[in-house]
Amino acid sequence: MVILGIDAHKRTHTVVAIDEAGRQLGTKTTLTTTTEAHLEMVRWADRFGPERRFAVEDCRHLSRRLESDLLAAGEVIVRVPPKLMAHARASARTYGKSDPIDALAVARAALREPDLPVARLDGPSRELRLLVDHREDLVRERTGHINRLRWHLHELDPTWDPASRSLVRYMRLDAVAARLEGQGGMVARIARDLVARIRELTVQERALEREITTMVKKLAPRLLALPGVGTLIAAKIVAETADIRRFRSKDAFARHNGTAPLPVWSSNRVRHRLSRTGNRQLNCSIHRMAVTQKRCHPDARIYLDRRIANGDTKLEALRALKRKLSDVVYRALLADAVVGVVADAA
Repeated sequence: MVILGIDAHKRTHTVVAIDEAGRQLGTKTTLTTTTEAHLEMVRWADRFGPERRFAVEDCRHLSRRLESDLLAAGEVIVRVPPKLMAHARASARTYGKSDPIDALAVARAALREPDLPVARLDGPSRELRLLVDHREDLVRERTGHINRLRWHLHELDPTWDPASRSLVRYMRLDAVAARLEGQGGMVARIARDLVARIRELTVQERALEREITTMVKKLAPRLLALPGVGTLIAAKIVAETADIRRFRSKDAFARHNGTAPLPVWSSNRVRHRLSRTGNRQLNCSIHRMAVTQKRCHPDARIYLDRRIANGDTKLEALRALKRKLSDVVYRALLADAVVGVVADAA
């Protein structure tokens, strides 16, 4: 088996081939990152025989097109987390940093870790993530405009203090616009422009939310049916997970989303601590799910009460609930993925 490690960049890619012992067999750098250059890389790799595997550092904003071209050519690709590549480079016998050194580190990290995730073509979850990220960008921009508008309104009239959450409602925006109408000065003019922009962003955000809702109902009905999971939380989980089948077990998924505790013990005393690693967006979605269930789901409240009665603090009990909910989310996503495969085959 020959492993070809790739150091991907915006304008060039460097590939280094190694054998099963980690010895370097060859190096090649593409002059561009086009499909033609990627296919030329495949033709160069043919000299090493059919028993080969590409390894790419998991930076998909740089490697997405490369992965797509290699997969279309029938190649097998594994994704190497950046931290593994960094450790491999730190333990190398040579010093310095260059594209060939980084590509060699990627290849040796893939050789050392046989269970790395295998790359697949982007599916509907990629489109959903684009929509979710775009909506969040609009909400973030709208929040900034609302904050500036409230300061301008305060300058015009210190007693005028509408709640920030109310300024996403059309009726409240109409009332603000009507009160600003006819007022002179630059502050009033800018405030009127901000009201118009906030309204425009709200229209776009709500249209995106309706589109996201339609996609989530189709992609993850079982996840959406779980207590504490609304449309936007379900969309975030599906988008950040990016195909649940790439995880070999529920425990691997829990490690990925940061709900699995980390072992921190030596000698005879077994201890674990909170994990601050993993995908924090996924962790945040599961946390919101847990907080909602804590408030209104009987089974979750019984579980939390039992953990607290056994000596856990409220925060420790909530973390344990999040770990349980990670398994529940994993099973729901897996069931939705199986149904989706069957539907596509039909």
